[in-house]
Amino acid sequence: MAKTFRLPKEEPLLNIASYARGGPRAADRLTQSQIEQIRLTVNRAPEAVVKVLPRSSNDLKAVGKHLDYIGRRGNLELEGDDGERLQGRVADALLEDWDLDIDDVRRQGSLAAASKRAPPKLVHKLMFSMPPGTPPQKVLSAVRNFAREEFYGNHRYAMVLHTDEPHPHVHLVLKAVSEQGVRLNIKKATLRHWRSQFSSHLRGLGVAANATERAVRGQTRIAMKDGIYRATQRGDSRFMRSRVEAVAADAARGRNVPSAGTAPIVSTRTEIVRGWGAVAKQLLAQGDQSTAAQILEFVRRMPPPMTDIELIAQGIRDSARAKHVKYSVPAR
Repeated sequence: MAKTFRLPKEEPLLNIASYARGGPRAADRLTQSQIEQIRLTVNRAPEAVVKVLPRSSNDLKAVGKHLDYIGRRGNLELEGDDGERLQGRVADALLEDWDLDIDDVRRQGSLAAASKRAPPKLVHKLMFSMPPGTPPQKVLSAVRNFAREEFYGNHRYAMVLHTDEPHPHVHLVLKAVSEQGVRLNIKKATLRHWRSQFSSHLRGLGVAANATERAVRGQTRIAMKDGIYRATQRGDSRFMRSRVEAVAADAARGRNVPSAGTAPIVSTRTEIVRGWGAVAKQLLAQGDQSTAAQILEFVRRMPPPMTDIELIAQGIRDSARAKHVKYSVPAR
């Protein structure tokens, strides 16, 4: 029977929205850890990213293909959960070592008389990344320390560092069923916890890293699916190209950008700004005028809340304005 991964029973380090709503927590004295988290956020420390990749992982063939992919067909060295270095095309060896073939047989048998639902995952495909300029080996070390703390002795795993893109990132393949037979179910709270721990390990290695929600940072852009994001970074996303072309066509016809979806974003921003204001007030009461002033400046510099369509339209206008400036050179 599947069980959900249990997180430590604790509140997020700093929940800005809770300060907007008032109540007992709003009157609490901010701890030093919370103040450090605030300073990281208002000084825009690099944000740690943890993603669950959506690619298929429901059968042995798919898992093997993914292991070959992250190992670049044997050209990159994978690292196992006990620190061993795995060279060459190691997919078959790992599948056997992790007893995934046995898990697959058991799983298929239990599903035979159950339903038509897709079979549960054999592994979870995770990616840990940091912005360009972050030392790649420190990203790898932080993931190594994180994985040992979270999974060692329970879930088998292997990882590999990729540096072929501007942002260094580590792929980690995690066996979904533990050595004790407990299935790991990843929820949003799980990812928040992992991201917080990943950033904490980075800071322990001297890397400025943060883990806050987009809305708290004043960002309204909706997270893309991994495939779309990566294609957009390469400049060959058909999905994003079609959206940009549609917005540009509407603009050329004189149509206004649709405002559907704006109200919830504005409402969230209002709550976040109230929360930051309450935090600044609390810091003033504690005598920390410097951090309170940083908060006010941080909020002042937040970009206006916009939907994805509005952001695309803004980008088109900015691009057109830049071209106009470039080609409108005054005559000498």
